[in-house]
Amino acid sequence: MKKAIVIGATGMVGTQLIQLLIQNDEYSEIISLVRRSSKVSNSKLTEHIIDFDSPETWSKYVKGDVLFSTLGTTMSEAKTKEAQYKVDFTYQYTIAKIAAQNGVPHLVLISAAGANPKAKPFYMRMKGELEKAVQGLPFEIISIFRPGQLTGDRIKDRPLEKIAIIIMNLMNNLGILKRYKPVHARIVAQAMIRAEKEKKSSSYSLDEVFKLAE
Repeated sequence: MKKAIVIGATGMVGTQLIQLLIQNDEYSEIISLVRRSSKVSNSKLTEHIIDFDSPETWSKYVKGDVLFSTLGTTMSEAKTKEAQYKVDFTYQYTIAKIAAQNGVPHLVLISAAGANPKAKPFYMRMKGELEKAVQGLPFEIISIFRPGQLTGDRIKDRPLEKIAIIIMNLMNNLGILKRYKPVHARIVAQAMIRAEKEKKSSSYSLDEVFKLAE
């Protein structure tokens, strides 16, 4: 029986991931580290509401068989690049580092299509820097996912995001920017769990995410 650690459980992918882990008989325990309650209750799930800026208060909880890292925010929510970087890079890297120090063998991380530490767009560069940073940590296995635009239910309505998804679908139908094709959060969550079973380090492109989730 496996013990999973999840960060970002109140987000689009994290919500789906928690549901799937609860339903999965291979997992007997789920530790969720969140900034606000997910309001999900289950005998397998232990939720810790934490201050990510105070790792000394929660590092003891980061122990298990796999760390699923789905934490992230948007510029509209963060307001500044510095604030977004703190959530998307600093918090995720800090937890990953603690997990590696605590002997967690496997990291499964959501990045983004186009992630590159040398990219000019801030978001792609930030994700690329995170990928590079975690790959320097002493995990036995690192699985990195690079999905395109995520679709699914969000707690907060994002009308501009809905418009962007419609535009991206139209462009994909014309054969443009296919690696950024919108993908449902549940498919990504399914692929993340499947990657844990594969027990091999890999970076998954969008097409590989769909195949892995089948």
